Amino acid sequence: MFVKGVNLGNWLVLEKWMSPHLFDGTDAEDEYYLPRQLSPEVYEARIRIHRSEYITERDFVKIRSMGLTHVRIPVPYFVFGDREPFIGCIQELDRAFAWAEKHDLKILVDLHSVPMSQNGFDNGGLSGVCRWSQIPEEVDYVLEVLEKLAQRYGGRKGLWGITPVNEPVTEPVWSAMDVPGRYPPVDRELAKGSAPNTMEFLHSFYERAYDRISPHLSDGQYVVFHDAFQLKAWEEFLSKERFRGRVVLDTHQYLMMAEMFGCEQSVAGYVRYIEENWEKDLAEVQEYVPVIVGEWCIFNSFATGVDTKGGQSSLNGMDYGSNREVFSPQEKRAIYQTIANAQLKAWQKGSGYFYWSYKLLLDTANEPDWIGWDSWDLGRAYDFGWFPNVADG
Repeated sequence: MFVKGVNLGNWLVLEKWMSPHLFDGTDAEDEYYLPRQLSPEVYEARIRIHRSEYITERDFVKIRSMGLTHVRIPVPYFVFGDREPFIGCIQELDRAFAWAEKHDLKILVDLHSVPMSQNGFDNGGLSGVCRWSQIPEEVDYVLEVLEKLAQRYGGRKGLWGITPVNEPVTEPVWSAMDVPGRYPPVDRELAKGSAPNTMEFLHSFYERAYDRISPHLSDGQYVVFHDAFQLKAWEEFLSKERFRGRVVLDTHQYLMMAEMFGCEQSVAGYVRYIEENWEKDLAEVQEYVPVIVGEWCIFNSFATGVDTKGGQSSLNGMDYGSNREVFSPQEKRAIYQTIANAQLKAWQKGSGYFYWSYKLLLDTANEPDWIGWDSWDLGRAYDFGWFPNVADG
């Protein structure tokens, strides 16, 4: 089955840039510090209201009507509610499975954050800290969470797969993004010793995670390994007989990352990069393991009208100013349609995709710094005619 999906980002794992007003009254940049800067009562009320309103059954109906077949749901390590001061979200995930099964959608459960972080990104829950892989008891804790998720949902009609950890960073991207510089830690003592994960650690962790998850899965359900931003480094590891037919490789491909690596910021430049790099690489990897593009979108600097320096926003200190190129709605639609279709064509070389993300809460009419960022919102992109109905594609 070819996967056509979307991420439910910022629902159960918060990302400040996707819903800045959730962080009002604090200077927290990530989910770790939010409950530490609000009273327990305010934090709980804010989180429960957000979770109840941000994604509902209506959204699952809309997703299905767009021709999509799968949803990827990022969940935090405290999903079961056993890590104070955070509030668990297993009831929301239970409801999502009921909605998915009612509306003929499959779910990829993605463990999006881990204690002390696997990448130092804001989306890892703790900016500027990357120490999880160095703390054996926290690695063991994550394995227990994964096994509990597999026990709870393995065999459910709505489950397509489980991802043991999202975007564990290794040295190449750690350096290319300058993670410590882009995401400066609040507490330098907490961040002391932060470093990228090694491939040796990831091989070991993935083996252990597979052993904890796979016994609970049925046919057609998969363990989905993220490629750690090294798509072509996994052939020997994933060619093991024990993984055959049970494992899928997940790669995340963003044009803002392509820009960091020298992609020309023009429609022709993006299309050329997609064809010469992503399309070719996916076809090569698909020869030995099913590969999905678990995150991607049509966001790009050209349509935004300014070089975003690898997707940096005003929250990263980016000053967009007024010196930007402004496109008409018709011009913008043509740009995004071309880029969407080029990427959708490339993903056909693999086993499917999940757009990032289904929804975000940004006011692009009143807050000029967010102009162009609405392209991350698949619901809006679809309604604006930037993204096609993919039922037959």
